[in-house]
Amino acid sequence: MTTGFFEGIAPLRYEGADSTSELCFRHYDPDAVVVGKRMEDHLRFAVAWWHSFAWEGGDPFGGQTFVRPWHPQDDMGRAKMKADVAFEMFELLNVPFYCWHDADLRPEQGDYAKNLSTMDEITDYIGEKQAASKTGLLWGTANMFSDRRWMGGASTNPDPDVFAYAAATVKGCMDATHKLGGQNYVLWGGREGYETLLNTDLNQELDHMGRFLSMVVDYKHKIGFEGAILVEPKPQEPSKHQYDFDVATCIGFLRKYGLESEVKLNIEQGHAILAGHSFEHELALAAAEGMLGSIDMNRNDYQSGWDTDQFPNNVPEVALAYYHVLKGGGFTTGGTNFDAKLRRQSIDPVDLIAGHAGGMDVCARGLKAAAAMIEDGGLEQALDERYAGWQSEAAQAMLGSDLESIQKRVLDEGIEPQPRSGRQERLENYVNRFV
Repeated sequence: MTTGFFEGIAPLRYEGADSTSELCFRHYDPDAVVVGKRMEDHLRFAVAWWHSFAWEGGDPFGGQTFVRPWHPQDDMGRAKMKADVAFEMFELLNVPFYCWHDADLRPEQGDYAKNLSTMDEITDYIGEKQAASKTGLLWGTANMFSDRRWMGGASTNPDPDVFAYAAATVKGCMDATHKLGGQNYVLWGGREGYETLLNTDLNQELDHMGRFLSMVVDYKHKIGFEGAILVEPKPQEPSKHQYDFDVATCIGFLRKYGLESEVKLNIEQGHAILAGHSFEHELALAAAEGMLGSIDMNRNDYQSGWDTDQFPNNVPEVALAYYHVLKGGGFTTGGTNFDAKLRRQSIDPVDLIAGHAGGMDVCARGLKAAAAMIEDGGLEQALDERYAGWQSEAAQAMLGSDLESIQKRVLDEGIEPQPRSGRQERLENYVNRFV
């Protein structure tokens, strides 16, 4: 028996690029083989519980626009109805995974013990539904940014009681993730930063954040959780400056506290843009350092200065993103989570299905383009040619030499470098052949 929320909507099927159906997949064929692996196994799509089911349509200037049968989200009956609708949508989209924050699943009780009890109850219920579904948990996380208790941060809070509450919250969420067979656990420090340095001790807060993350890693091993621990970079919003600013900052933080072999990164397209980077840059850097764990796929409105979390629609951007994912070896425990939400005026249930279907098709087109570029090898060949000089014996010896010896060689050999074209426009034209 269904809830009726998606009444009249049939499960989506792959119909090919020429289909004129509104609700179908034109490019996402889960069983199509791309560079030796099924497309579903490459992309590992996940639906975000928070934007798809918990978000009510508010923004900084206006309140609720979505009116759902499970609103207000203030009791366990409605929480279970929300779970029923979620699994109906997972079946319609045939997605392998979903993701959650604890506050998305259960009503806020204003009391830790009650929140823990309702979290246990709802995850037991979700576990039953999951057992009858093909859809499993990609990752869980704790919402430590919405409630007023987190206004000064969680692990970085100046109040040790808040640190304790955060630690207890994360333990409960890790237990729930482990119970549901989650493949990762994510920490996003939504308020792990500052609004002014006038009241902030940077060193102490960073040390506390490092110690907190070490406790998380220790607990992972204690309970036998085999998934990955991931942190998610974001530069600001809601904090003026967040300590997990971007990929490079997170890598430096992990190395400082000796966690680089234990923790990887969950990288979001919208956060990359807010940090002044491209998604491609953040993924390439994480992959180069062996720290690419999973991705949140969305986009920002480039005319807006905040995190709009829209569904992806730019195939060239997505293709370059998956190019670096594939070059980095592809996902293991990670996947493609749609941290994307409808626009406030898209109030119909069918909009929720259409938004995900369109995003899945864009990602499938990007993956196919990325795979074609890798199989063609043109970008790798261009890199090899550009750096070919470093393959010489003299160039390699120079890296182990010193300034005096290098100066002598320049003088003795009369070295006068001649600039060579970087061929950027030609390479951009090359990429456009595939997208």
